[in-house]
Amino acid sequence: MKRLWFKFGLGILTILSLSLGILLLPSQAGAYQTTETPVGVYITVTYTDPINVRSGPSTTHYPVIGQIPSGAVVPALGVSVAREWVQIEFPAAADGKGWVYASFVTVSGGELPVVEAPPTPVPVVTNTIDPTLAAAFNVQPTQTRLPTFTPPGPLEVPKFEDESSVATSRVLGIFIIGLGLIGSAGLITSFLLRK
Repeated sequence: MKRLWFKFGLGILTILSLSLGILLLPSQAGAYQTTETPVGVYITVTYTDPINVRSGPSTTHYPVIGQIPSGAVVPALGVSVAREWVQIEFPAAADGKGWVYASFVTVSGGELPVVEAPPTPVPVVTNTIDPTLAAAFNVQPTQTRLPTFTPPGPLEVPKFEDESSVATSRVLGIFIIGLGLIGSAGLITSFLLRK
């Protein structure tokens, strides 16, 4: 009996929580859509992550001054000469303007005028090389004579005359003929002894 009451109570609790969720769902959806679409030309961030806002249209010359989340809608003021960057209203900046990369946003509401880039900021610290350290690596090559080309002398082809080859060939010929005679004599002898 206790199990039955437990299952019945759990079912009622589930139905109540689902109906409460359904009642609150439209009000929750309205809470997420409180941002108003600006009047005029505006951008919408289409990149999946938050994007950087810079003080000028370059990743190397201008520092990051803030970020805009994905899906944010911000008023646009202009584009760079190459149309790679979009100037937007950014209240966190000193002049109220910032720049975002054009590939990460979509422009809606009209055409944007071309805006000149602000002057690049001067770095506070200029990188220098320690002169003592640089002197350690400043190696001067020693003066040496360059090798010169010396042409070789004329090519002499040696001529060989082998006088000993005639005498050697006579000796070898006599030796071979002698072996042939001994072999023939042995053959004739073995043939005669068989009969």
